[in-house]
Amino acid sequence: MVEVRARRLAAAVLAAAAVLGAGTACGIADAGEDSVAGKDALVIGVNGDQPGLGERRGDGSFTGFDIDVAKEIARRMGVPAAGVTFRRVTSATREKMLQDGDVDLVVASYSITPERKVKVSFAGPYYVAHQDILVRRSEARSIRNIDDLKGRRLCRVPGSVSFPRVHDEQGVAALPVEAGGYADCLTELTGGRLDAVSTDDLILAGLAAKASGGGGGLTLVNAPFTDEPYGVGIRKGDVDGCEAVNKAITRMYQDGTAPRLLDKWFRPAGLKATTTVPQFEGCV
Repeated sequence: MVEVRARRLAAAVLAAAAVLGAGTACGIADAGEDSVAGKDALVIGVNGDQPGLGERRGDGSFTGFDIDVAKEIARRMGVPAAGVTFRRVTSATREKMLQDGDVDLVVASYSITPERKVKVSFAGPYYVAHQDILVRRSEARSIRNIDDLKGRRLCRVPGSVSFPRVHDEQGVAALPVEAGGYADCLTELTGGRLDAVSTDDLILAGLAAKASGGGGGLTLVNAPFTDEPYGVGIRKGDVDGCEAVNKAITRMYQDGTAPRLLDKWFRPAGLKATTTVPQFEGCV
């Protein structure tokens, strides 16, 4: 009787272990399925108000350097063009949309910062921009560097780190003028309601090019004061997806695609872009 009970107990323990093991295996499989690596369709978050980088056209489609980069990354990850959907994000909504699963990736002039890495992961960077200043040509002689922004009206976009870098980190007492996005900053600058816009040089080059097409006279100060590594936002902890994106970015530089896209979008604005593979942050 004792032996029978012992055998039954042993069988029960083995059965429980088998169920537990199966559950664990399912959990691992589910986690793998959540990775962007291996997906045949991707929803990619992009900007809609940054000329030259990510801008939404009247027909609802998107155009710009970030859009082309996103398409190339998706293609090199095995996702056909028909499987790519673009969804507009803003500086204030990027993290939440990634966390909620509303987008799979974010390619939206998304600077990698320690604060953001707490909430999401990053592949790349795919480019290292530099914060600079855009002014009207009539102001170019009086605003030559970041210190000249003291007491000047400077655009502030919610969720963007650009204004705090001038005002808080550099200690320059610029006067904030709120705007919903950098397209609004451009309107305010050309309309004389702002003295300057300070953010990444790629964004500024796109704004200057658009203003030039519309008859506005803007110029880059060409006094960079930060490094802005543009990362591809990805769900926190998706190491496989991060590594797949990094491989795609590396190939883009090796085969000349990235330099070609930089030249296409920013050479007309007079920006001298870096065309070597950026130093990756690492997938952790």
